[in-house]
Amino acid sequence: MNEVFVQMKDICKYFGSVKANHNVNFQVNKGEIHALLGENGAGKSTLMNMLSGFYKPDSGSIFIHNEEVSIHSPKDAIKHGVGMIHQHYKLVDVLTAKENIILGQKGSLFMNPKKISDEIKSVADKFGLPVHPDKKIYDMSIGEKQSVEIMKVLYAGADILIMDEPTAVLTPQETEKLFDIMRNMAKLGCAIIIITHKLHEVMAVSDRVTILRKGQTVTTVNTKESSPKSLTDLMVGASTNLSIDRPQVKRGSQVLKIQGLNASDEEKVKVLKDINFSMYEGEILGVAGVAGSGQKELCEAIAGLYPVESGDIIFKDENINDLTPGQIIKKGISMSFIPEDRLGMGLVASMDMIDNYLIKDHHNQKGHFLKRKPVEAVCEEMIKNLDIKTPGIHHPVKQLSGGNIQKVLIGREIETNPHILITAYAVRGLDINASHTIYDLINEQKKKGVAVLFIGEDLDVLLELCDRIMVLCEGKITGNVKADQTTKEALGLMMAGQEVTNG
Repeated sequence: MNEVFVQMKDICKYFGSVKANHNVNFQVNKGEIHALLGENGAGKSTLMNMLSGFYKPDSGSIFIHNEEVSIHSPKDAIKHGVGMIHQHYKLVDVLTAKENIILGQKGSLFMNPKKISDEIKSVADKFGLPVHPDKKIYDMSIGEKQSVEIMKVLYAGADILIMDEPTAVLTPQETEKLFDIMRNMAKLGCAIIIITHKLHEVMAVSDRVTILRKGQTVTTVNTKESSPKSLTDLMVGASTNLSIDRPQVKRGSQVLKIQGLNASDEEKVKVLKDINFSMYEGEILGVAGVAGSGQKELCEAIAGLYPVESGDIIFKDENINDLTPGQIIKKGISMSFIPEDRLGMGLVASMDMIDNYLIKDHHNQKGHFLKRKPVEAVCEEMIKNLDIKTPGIHHPVKQLSGGNIQKVLIGREIETNPHILITAYAVRGLDINASHTIYDLINEQKKKGVAVLFIGEDLDVLLELCDRIMVLCEGKITGNVKADQTTKEALGLMMAGQEVTNG
């Protein structure tokens, strides 16, 4: 008989008229890894935020270790043995692992440092976590930082761990190590809940899967008795096709050549180190790398938004280094940039679709007054073609879901008929359906002869969608390979610093 660690019964949570969770039932047993799946807006995060004390349910009951509890804060959750490991680590860089682990704990100022180190080592050894108590966070790899986050909740006494997109920034090798740690924690009696969009990872590591759709529980299945296709069909509520096309397009002429590009951040730390590569018409060049390897700075440098110390950015035969985005447009060069920060850099959150379109289009309009009527027609067409869920073209974009915001941004950028399309994490946080719409849009641009730079974090997607993949590690290119001639494992080694090339 399975021992139930978590039971959530008939949970309801409303935000105004939006039913985020409606009569949701969810159960997790001791010693199991339980995946929570659903499209964007299905209610996964809301449900876990109630279990971890960030929200309070409007109705329903939560039982932990067979006792009904009322959780008012993350501190309350930890008292009941529930700890959440967030996607974005909450660590203080200048402190050691030990200092981060005991931070905020009662009486931590008066604890014996040696005793704490011994306790941390003992927990680390028990669960197989690579945690060195006296190592500074800024000296750690991404995988080590994640281990410290896990250790924080284990040291505080948690035996129920919620992991939100835990592999988003890991190499395949680090992901495998994390899965070993998770399996070990489950074997030693912990209950682990994993929220992820990556179906192959659900299949690889979970024991059971609960699917949510439109704020309600659809079903719970044993992972061994399911498949990626059946799980996706349950999430979406219809039959789906999971394959990503890579249309065969004859590679055209060179559009962009990057030579010896170097850049530093505000602290004078090198973020781009002697970058050399080319982009071609009708080709998707993927960029892989763990978070913070220089991807953001590279995109922004090409788009004229990040200062470059040396090197050339050559569009056809013209050096456009040191030009602003406005000067690039005046040269007749159409470059579309879909940044990582959709509502910070990409769109103005409080504006509607029309005004956000005009921000990009006003350069092309003649005269002193902006013409809104033609833009209204274009926006209506975008809503229809991209299946954008919005009350209308006058609705503020900040009130749309993440997937619809991304469709508005990509729709606007491709309407300008670019020579070059740069996308940074185009499908981050999007569900299967929205992601596939984006892949189709990018492939359409490739067929039109656009040179596409696609920065992604899911290596399976990069391998299926892209023609070539360039790998960045700590601001350096460690590989430039043909996508159909490499593997996920080889990309992982390049992401960790091993240099390879066949592209």
